[in-house]
Amino acid sequence: MNKTRVDDMLIEMITPKIKEIEEKFSKNGKLEQEDINTLLLKSQYNHINHLDQKLDEVTADVASLKQDFKELEHRFDSLEHRFEALEQRVEQRFETFEQRFETFEQRFETFENKIEATIQKALNRNMLMMLGGLGFFATLFKLIDALTK
Repeated sequence: MNKTRVDDMLIEMITPKIKEIEEKFSKNGKLEQEDINTLLLKSQYNHINHLDQKLDEVTADVASLKQDFKELEHRFDSLEHRFEALEQRVEQRFETFEQRFETFEQRFETFENKIEATIQKALNRNMLMMLGGLGFFATLFKLIDALTK
């Protein structure tokens, strides 16, 4: 709170009386109740002015803190938006990864099926060759046995 013109007028009104009281006191004069009351009034006025100054400082500090908190809130909002953007990017990466993994899995299954078919063909061919070879040797041994008798 700023001092008003009335405050200055009050101080001007009691200042001459304060000077009289100070002179009286310095001469070891007896102070009357009115003198004590005037000194108390001056003391209380000074105390109130001091408290007003402190209140102004506290009010300014609170206003500064409010501004700091608003700035901090703005920074947190900005940070929150950045985290949301990062979260979206991560989700997109996971979706892309999942799609690629599914494609890879399909390709692997196709490859696996092709290998199984190739192995099956090779086994069938080997089996036929083995049966053909056994038939050939059985026939050869029958011929040799028939010729040797």
